[in-house]
Amino acid sequence: MEETSITSLEKRGDFSNNGNFTTSEGLVTTEKVDDFLSQTHEEDSYEDIEKSSGVYVEDEEDSPIEEVRAVVSNKDDPTLPVYTFRMWFLGVIFTCVISFINQFFWFRKNALSVGSFVIQLISFPIGKLLEKVIPKSRFFNPGPFNIKEHILITTMAGTSASTAYAVDIFTIQRLFYGQNLGWGGGLLLIMTTQFIGYGLAGILRPYLVYPSAMVWPGNLASISLFRSFHEPANNWSGPSRMKWFIYCFIGMFIYYWLPGYFFQILTFFSWVCWIRPSSVVLSQITGSYSGLGVLAVSFDWATITSYLGSPNIVPLFAILNIGFGFVMVAWIIMPILYYTDVWEAKKFPILTPTLYNNEGEVWDNSLVLNSDRFLDPELYEKYGPLRMSTFFALAYGISFAGITSVIVHTILYHGKEIIEQWKKSRNQEDEDIHHKLMRVYPEVPQWWYITVFILSFGASFGLIYHWPIGLPWWGLILALAISMIFVLPIGIITAITNQTPGINVITEFIIGFALPGHPIANVTFKTYGYISMIQCLTFVSDLKLGHYTKIPPRAMFWVQTIGTAIAGVINLGTAIWLMDSVDNICTVKAYPFTCPSARTFYSASIIWGTIGPARMFGIGSMYSSMLWFFIIGLFIPIPFWLYSRKYPNSWVRYVHWPLIFGSIGMMPPAVPLNFSMWFLAGVFFMYYLRKYHRDWWTKYNYITSAAFNSGVAICGIVIFGVSEGTNWQANWWGNGGIGGSFDNCPLSAGNYSGIVT
Repeated sequence: MEETSITSLEKRGDFSNNGNFTTSEGLVTTEKVDDFLSQTHEEDSYEDIEKSSGVYVEDEEDSPIEEVRAVVSNKDDPTLPVYTFRMWFLGVIFTCVISFINQFFWFRKNALSVGSFVIQLISFPIGKLLEKVIPKSRFFNPGPFNIKEHILITTMAGTSASTAYAVDIFTIQRLFYGQNLGWGGGLLLIMTTQFIGYGLAGILRPYLVYPSAMVWPGNLASISLFRSFHEPANNWSGPSRMKWFIYCFIGMFIYYWLPGYFFQILTFFSWVCWIRPSSVVLSQITGSYSGLGVLAVSFDWATITSYLGSPNIVPLFAILNIGFGFVMVAWIIMPILYYTDVWEAKKFPILTPTLYNNEGEVWDNSLVLNSDRFLDPELYEKYGPLRMSTFFALAYGISFAGITSVIVHTILYHGKEIIEQWKKSRNQEDEDIHHKLMRVYPEVPQWWYITVFILSFGASFGLIYHWPIGLPWWGLILALAISMIFVLPIGIITAITNQTPGINVITEFIIGFALPGHPIANVTFKTYGYISMIQCLTFVSDLKLGHYTKIPPRAMFWVQTIGTAIAGVINLGTAIWLMDSVDNICTVKAYPFTCPSARTFYSASIIWGTIGPARMFGIGSMYSSMLWFFIIGLFIPIPFWLYSRKYPNSWVRYVHWPLIFGSIGMMPPAVPLNFSMWFLAGVFFMYYLRKYHRDWWTKYNYITSAAFNSGVAICGIVIFGVSEGTNWQANWWGNGGIGGSFDNCPLSAGNYSGIVT
């Protein structure tokens, strides 16, 4: 039989639309490949199968992106089974367990999230065990536990890694507003907000999945770990990727007991502050837990990765953009504003999300609400106005600039690419090797996505009209329109930089002006607008993972939708169970079930819903100047784009304002130390190691990220169990606590007078 490469088939036009290959001996269907596999021995390598079947991939054809070439294989075995008992059984079990654990811990003071890396680790040995103990069967045990089964299990369970955002609405409506949606309303709320974004994902495949430029760096670390389990490379100098993963995982697991349990001050090491802890200014500038963290360091990988993710999977240009924005805002602009007393900044701490009244006292919401939990204007006039720290107000302004800069930047820098990709998608043209390999598998029909969207959209109307949500029909449509406007530009940014600018602030802002005084309607609008976009990009990210690893698209579709449905039911059931069984839940009396996330969500409903943006940022308010940031974000990308067009080789072409604004807007609750240490680690991995130790970087960079994340996650679970089970914690200087501060720098949390509220 003549050996025929995919490239040559493409040139001859012998690559059929239904995923079959044509060789010199006629049409080779995927069924024929299956038949051929059944006639071969298990010990035959895939290379032998490729050559015997007449279908293989030329080694020299690969992705044009170096990071992708270093991690993703340019070959595929379409004969690997995916719809197996092992996959469905482990996928469903892990989805149930992880969704319960994450929702349970979500209500606690020290929340803990079990993520996809943990699922990857645990599911592999169990899958190999089932391979040994289950009798051989085409469905139950068709052979060795393969990488595609493993990826689908992790993907399904990964849908439960983050609890359903709408649980926050259900919780605050029941506990703080006295309105119980019950199982029916709660389930509709969760399912519609989780699935309506999935319906949008199908439209974005030609723009965010198929193009090779859409890298989705977050997937590369996962793929590196998957391949380490299933494709050990013994021809490398030095340890194999699997051995390197084990070394790094064990090392991080052992080490994390220090910053995580025995020597927690390593997390926020404010050594300069200890020189003179009685100095308020020195504490505010160098304190790392509640201050600006200048010259402070952290020896905790969880602190480094907590807000911006692993630094060694983010492109260098993105790291430099974020680092520049961080230094300008946190270490230059902010001290100037604070110490010149802009907005009476000295009344409040230099960095805090806490709300205050005009006298610098912590805000008491109960003093401005009537019996129906709505704002009483007379009480607000007497007790108000609501005040924020200067940093918190500036963070909102930066978020405003981020929203408008996203649209302008995408039009200027990616407008032609989007139009070209739209034209290519109509003719099904794409040169990426991974896209060619994926044509073996039937695509998900567009009507599947349309059906999901229509069903979710229709059910959403039933929810807002039958249950006490307060969101009018036009509000639902407007929320989805905002999501549709931003999903593509933000998707492009995420696919390239691994950073996702949020639109939660702008959704709250818009509905706050359009529908003031309706807190539940405000947070519901935010959820439909913001989470619909996030869920869409989550689905697209998984589609890209499947694209890289050659998972049949329909299999990826089913595990995502089924996993999301299961997780939503368990999230709601766990929340109801806890609210029914824990007395005084979400209050100090119920410690540790104090619900910090729900209480923050409740505060947002007051700020943007009850009080509203008109009072906070409208004309005549103290913070009205923040509205100028909308204009700043609209125009600031333009001169940089014009300059880069005139001088295309200039460094200016790497300036990315949406990335700068979107990341800096995370402070607070993020603190400057999260950014400074993330920046240093990113430069080390993505500049120094990549430039001066390229071989090491190519082999081990992404697997190191996976190992460190996994080691921290597993150790964190063990530490939580030990601390809860023994109720013991070393009480000494190395675990902080001086003056009630975590970093032994208590005045960093105080105002300019040194008063800590």
